[in-house]
Amino acid sequence: MIQFTNVFMTYPSGNKALQNINLNINKGEMVYVSGRSGAGKSTLLKLINLIDRHTRGQIIVKGQSLERIKNNRIPIFRRNIGFIFQNHRLLNDRTIFDNVALPLVISGGNHQEVKRRVHAALDKVGLLSKINNCPVELSGGEQQRVGVARAVVHRPAVLLADEPTGNLDPALSWDMMKLFEQFNQVGVTVLIASHELDMIKHMNKRIIILDGGRILDVGDNNKNYINH
Repeated sequence: MIQFTNVFMTYPSGNKALQNINLNINKGEMVYVSGRSGAGKSTLLKLINLIDRHTRGQIIVKGQSLERIKNNRIPIFRRNIGFIFQNHRLLNDRTIFDNVALPLVISGGNHQEVKRRVHAALDKVGLLSKINNCPVELSGGEQQRVGVARAVVHRPAVLLADEPTGNLDPALSWDMMKLFEQFNQVGVTVLIASHELDMIKHMNKRIIILDGGRILDVGDNNKNYINH
């Protein structure tokens, strides 16, 4: 589903964010990427979603080589991917319905289909009752769940989450991780960047450890990882 081969990412500033990354994530797999701040976790996700372009190497997602996708084709490519940002990035002047509907509206969905999918997505994250509220009326945890609903409303094959529990307390963080697990159980390939190694070791999924832009370790939760 996702394959990195000898991938490097150097930003114009000279920052070598990723160095010689080789990685395979299977269809339907749920994987965590961990490491200290600046290790390259966010960059890894951004490259998959073509928010940034890698410098060298090859990235293949769903059989497509990303360096061959032209900029004007990126919106079409992203229809298969849901992306959850740590800081929500919700539109504060729009209702929760409008925020979640945005990916479907952009792709030209008809009104009845948009309405049905938005209701289903909000129901999945337990926020259907807030559909007419604005983001400022919701708690931080609720806003994060709106971000999840927006990311999955178009039924993506791949779900990427960048530090989705960074602003949540431990109980809400656990609930969020279990929610991602539910999406994975219906076949969605899930990749989550998180520095909360102590928590994700209990999720019984593969963990990739990044350090200084390189893969330090790849394994499962039964291994004794260094806490970065």
